[in-house]
Amino acid sequence: MTLSVQRTGDQAVPSVPVRLLRDIVRSRSDYLYVAPAIVVMLFVIAYPIYYTIELSFFQTPANLQMRDKVFVGLDNYATVLSSRSFHQTTWNTFIWTIASTLFAFLLGLGAALSLHREFVGRGVLRAVLLVPYVISAVSASYVWKWLYHSDFGAIGALAVELGLTERPINFLDNLDYVLPSLIVVNVWKEFSFAMVMLLAGLQTVPDQVLRAAKVDGASAWQRFWHVTFPHLKNVSMVTILLLMVANFNSFIIPWIMTGGGPVGASDIWITQIYNLAFIRQRYGVASAYAVILFVVMMTLGYFYVRALTRGDRSSEEH
Repeated sequence: MTLSVQRTGDQAVPSVPVRLLRDIVRSRSDYLYVAPAIVVMLFVIAYPIYYTIELSFFQTPANLQMRDKVFVGLDNYATVLSSRSFHQTTWNTFIWTIASTLFAFLLGLGAALSLHREFVGRGVLRAVLLVPYVISAVSASYVWKWLYHSDFGAIGALAVELGLTERPINFLDNLDYVLPSLIVVNVWKEFSFAMVMLLAGLQTVPDQVLRAAKVDGASAWQRFWHVTFPHLKNVSMVTILLLMVANFNSFIIPWIMTGGGPVGASDIWITQIYNLAFIRQRYGVASAYAVILFVVMMTLGYFYVRALTRGDRSSEEH
């Protein structure tokens, strides 16, 4: 590698590679401290990503002998994008992600605004509302699967007792009800996270401005929209992006409760990838599917980093 030096006037200005090399040499002791962590990250993150991308260009045999894999180029991507199930699964993933994120955020915002006020038992209520978030997703999935059971479920039995239906509702085996039912479980599990994030954001709203707006005759809605909400803008964006990333990667609830059924009605990208890789053993196609999901996740990660840096810049300006 040739290290060039640029001249500006009478002074020689080192090029970017030279400056970078100098910085590394100057801070070599710092890099030695973080070297073990970097090696671990390369082993558990970078290499699996590289191998998945490589595997997406190959067709793997059914006997799992990876040395017999055949290079097929972009055929796996074409198979994924042209399959009939991809469009249905993409639509399910879109509905699952947007609906879960939106309702979890709105429910968390309402809970945060309610718990931000002083009242008797606020601490106990906060602890109770945190229970869904701290419960294991596996345990929550099995509990809700029992609650939704068409024969022995508590929700169906309660609906019959109240006269809302003549017979228990078939939540998880009905093509129209299964995805909304799973979204309800996911929102119940996630809204506590949004509540905690937004409660932290509410601590930054200056009380003096709220009191001044109230003295000026602003209604509760006007105070929220013109004073509270602008202070929640950055934390709201971060919360929404984190929820979207979590929902794109949400596997436990849909897999345990329905396995993607019935007839793919609750199948989303992550469950489809698992099904292709570990049940149908089509590792090449599953890897191509995973790469597509990875690109989407990286896009969301880009916007997440932008939201964080924007928040840092605004806090420095204030």
